[in-house]
Amino acid sequence: MTADTDGSDDGSDSLAEEFRAVTRRLRHRTREALAPWDVTPAQSRALGVLIRHGALRLSVLAEHLRIAPRSATEVVDDLEARGLVRRRPDPADRRATLVTPTEEGTHTGAAIRAARRAATEELFDRLAPADREQLARILRTLRD
Repeated sequence: MTADTDGSDDGSDSLAEEFRAVTRRLRHRTREALAPWDVTPAQSRALGVLIRHGALRLSVLAEHLRIAPRSATEVVDDLEARGLVRRRPDPADRRATLVTPTEEGTHTGAAIRAARRAATEELFDRLAPADREQLARILRTLRD
């Protein structure tokens, strides 16, 4: 534990470091899980959003991903080049474009989701069931 600037030692620095170490490990496992498909975490997330929500405008996809529309365009360009998504005109507005997963994208997205889930489970399986439940409760509290 480290001392705060006022000399107190509440352990928050140590807790933050431990949390960052676990998130780094989780990100590393996610990258490893995505390696067989040669997709980035952003591409994986975008494909997952499109599979869950169906056809979306780029701006709506960007909102779901919490990224700039320009960044969403780059992600979709890469997914489209791989044949995982396709663009089509929005029937409600000819000026707009919808992005939708292809059949291959849907299959790939399901495989990616299973691989990510397995990588996550492998990390959290080290915890006893009661500890996992308590951690889930704590994380929900921090998230909300």
